[in-house]
Amino acid sequence: QVQLVESGGGLVQAGGSLRLSCVVSERTTDGMGWFRQAPAKGREFVASIRWNAGTYYANSVKGRFTISRDNAKNTVYLQMNSLKPEDTAIYYCAAGGVGSNTNEYKYWGQGTQVTVSS
Repeated sequence: QVQLVESGGGLVQAGGSLRLSCVVSERTTDGMGWFRQAPAKGREFVASIRWNAGTYYANSVKGRFTISRDNAKNTVYLQMNSLKPEDTAIYYCAAGGVGSNTNEYKYWGQGTQVTVSS
């Protein structure tokens, strides 16, 4: 029943910024997260947030990315600053989980492409 729709991906130069958005059709009890998948790699945890709690970040993005949410809009955001070429990936939002393990999340968006040029 839960549907997630991401937006905001695009092409930027290294050092630039992007803001991703994810609208959720239904608010879930557990938290939400952002994951990414680069070519020839598995899906990697990026950041997570609970609707009424704290945040958690992968070490690779800590200090550069910020996850936030607007409960009234059922929307979660990922502000990405100081982007690097290694950040290039398809970014997915997820719901229905609480940790950094992809297997703990029940619902996934379609993904949005982020490409960072050198």
